[in-house]
Amino acid sequence: MNSFISIHVFQQKIGAEIGVSQWHVVTQDMIDGFADVTGDHQFIHVDPERAKKETPFGGTIAHGYLMLSLLAPMGYEALPPINGVAHRINYGLDKVRFLTPVKPGSRVRARYKLREVTERGEKEFLLKNEVTVEIEGAEKPALYAESLTMIVLK
Repeated sequence: MNSFISIHVFQQKIGAEIGVSQWHVVTQDMIDGFADVTGDHQFIHVDPERAKKETPFGGTIAHGYLMLSLLAPMGYEALPPINGVAHRINYGLDKVRFLTPVKPGSRVRARYKLREVTERGEKEFLLKNEVTVEIEGAEKPALYAESLTMIVLK
């Protein structure tokens, strides 16, 4: 578990990598479950035989939005906890690019680089992180995103 730091110490880390998550295996069961929850049953995600025959991927691939949704648990693992936080709120994304398809059985992890800390009020700070989701053994990452989080202090 990371040690707690003050928001002011955190601000001094702008431009630095601030955390790397653990590896997570993306399974076909995860992909199928995501398809069920979202209603996105496009064959490239849920039909291994058809995807093998009809796509250049050699089989199914994970939904891009599934990969984005993994930023939440990976962020909990990677980002240093800040003293006095009442709550964190997902504030959105400034940029997202899906760079490499993620196949079932792949291991992925996220690298977080602090890009900005904007004071929005006496106890509110908007954090912008560059997030790169790597695929173990792949030359290019799965995705790049600029993730925004609102921190509200007690």
